[in-house]
Amino acid sequence: MGMSGPAVDAGLLDVTERVAFAHPLVRSAAYRSATADDRYRVHHALAEATDAERDPDRCVWHRARATPTPNEDVAAELEHSADRARARGGVAAAAAFLERASALSPDPGKRARRALAAAEAKQLAGAHQAASRLLGTAVHGSLDEVENAVAQRLKGQIALDMRRGGEAAPFLLEAARRLEPLNPELARDTYLEALQAASIGGRFSEETLRRTAEAARHAPTPGDARSAEDVLLAGLAIRFTDGYATAAAPLKQALGAFRDQPPGTVQDVRWPGIVRRIAPDLFHDEAWHDLARRSVQLARDRGALGVLPLALNNLALVRIYEGDLDAAAALVEESDAITDVTGEGRILFGALTLAGFRGDEAAVSKQIAIGEAAASDRGEGVMLTVGEHARAVLNNGLARYDAARTTAESGSTRDQLFLANGSMIELVEAAARSGRIDLAAAALERLGERTQAAGTEWALGIEARSRALLTEGPSAEKLYLEAIDRLARCRIAPERARAHLLYGEWLRRESRRVDAREQLRTAHDMLAASGMDAFAERARRELAATGEKVRLRRADTLDELTAQEAQIAQLAHEGYSNPEIAAQLFLSARTVEWHLRKVFQKLGVSSRRDLSQAFASHGRQPSAPA
Repeated sequence: MGMSGPAVDAGLLDVTERVAFAHPLVRSAAYRSATADDRYRVHHALAEATDAERDPDRCVWHRARATPTPNEDVAAELEHSADRARARGGVAAAAAFLERASALSPDPGKRARRALAAAEAKQLAGAHQAASRLLGTAVHGSLDEVENAVAQRLKGQIALDMRRGGEAAPFLLEAARRLEPLNPELARDTYLEALQAASIGGRFSEETLRRTAEAARHAPTPGDARSAEDVLLAGLAIRFTDGYATAAAPLKQALGAFRDQPPGTVQDVRWPGIVRRIAPDLFHDEAWHDLARRSVQLARDRGALGVLPLALNNLALVRIYEGDLDAAAALVEESDAITDVTGEGRILFGALTLAGFRGDEAAVSKQIAIGEAAASDRGEGVMLTVGEHARAVLNNGLARYDAARTTAESGSTRDQLFLANGSMIELVEAAARSGRIDLAAAALERLGERTQAAGTEWALGIEARSRALLTEGPSAEKLYLEAIDRLARCRIAPERARAHLLYGEWLRRESRRVDAREQLRTAHDMLAASGMDAFAERARRELAATGEKVRLRRADTLDELTAQEAQIAQLAHEGYSNPEIAAQLFLSARTVEWHLRKVFQKLGVSSRRDLSQAFASHGRQPSAPA
């Protein structure tokens, strides 16, 4: 056993047919405390002992660590290993291979190009500081004109992924202009990123957004055939210059083209980028659901921790608008866990929107304060508009219509993808309920232009509901019924629940108490089940006014599991561990743990062992949804 004896005796090391450390920190301490010569010798021995045919990547890694001076052969092999790592979704591994390849490159040009590639991989892996450091190495090396433009683009991408949209947009716009004569396809993609960055900058980047849209409108189209990205850029350029209605047709076409792209053909881990915001802007719930779900899966499969939190927050928004607030909370928590580990600031729009829909005033105030600080620090002006919309939803739920009107009016004046629509919807209701019919009518006119151009059941259902608020007599009832019918045909359950609520309130004021109770009961049940507590309480008060009593919703009395909770409960009941459940359902183990806590809370148990008894006492067994 030789020199390893004391370590084995102390329980730090286990030496059998292989060497195993008791804890990763012990392994790290042993490695860090070794001299450089010892490390070179050990890596050389490991390279010699590793089968290069069966495990080429491990072999070349040890060769690289045993090579103290530049060596092109080893650097080239590391590049091949990076390609293999990318193919299997190992972004972080690819970044490590490329970083070492750059360090071992004797040629200055290859060293710079490999540093640039390493920086791109580090960025996708969520290591923004390391990406910036490698980018500095690249730009001070021998890059050609295209590579210099790509480096500038990456600088903008790093700022964009760090949610510094106002800072990112000028870098990306300049990079796109430089790439136009050199690589039109790359220029197009960079224009799309510049538009996304400027839209995140919000009210701080309105002029940059306009200039970017104008430049993109005159950019050359790469090749003869128009791809989904070409149609998207053309539509967005129109959207931010000529307006919503004119851009609706090309953006619908782009939306369909992106949905039709087979998952196996998608190369960009940021896919579909800004399209995730275009879908709800066009009131297209099915496309929004599909694209948000696929983008999360893509980021998971590629191990792209740098972009996964944004994808998770977008999917959380989908879940909120579908009425599954618990699932949204789990996605937000997973995003926060990732950003806490990578050292980047948390993405806030999912949590803030969730708090508004839940009617949690304290959480809304807390998240808005954080969002305002982030907006000031990072130039993330979109967060101010998210906050205005969240407050409008909160205050409409609490029946504080004057307060809702103020924030909704401000939010509706910012023509930002998706958010302006939401604020207009809240403004119509708040203004109508607070007696500002003129303001409600003006908001409805703006909203109607968009809903008619969108033409989906979601859009037309919202328009009918909003128009009913400004209509009297049988015409109003007809509009409420149309709204309920249309919204029942889409995924946006909370908006249908609110249609039942508004119709029930109207019926009560028409002295039709029996009819009102039916609508208000439906609204209350839907809103309470989804966790929209302020709106549920509003429905309960209206029901009480009709003479019907409804008990207050208490979380500890609920035993209804969501579909995902039931699926996780079933797997836990069958003995699967959290990591095994996570692998089956394409979730993180942390998200599974979060869901199980909710299951335990709803069923009144404290452990997996109690699940069988709990389900039996409720008269059913857990079962996975079809």
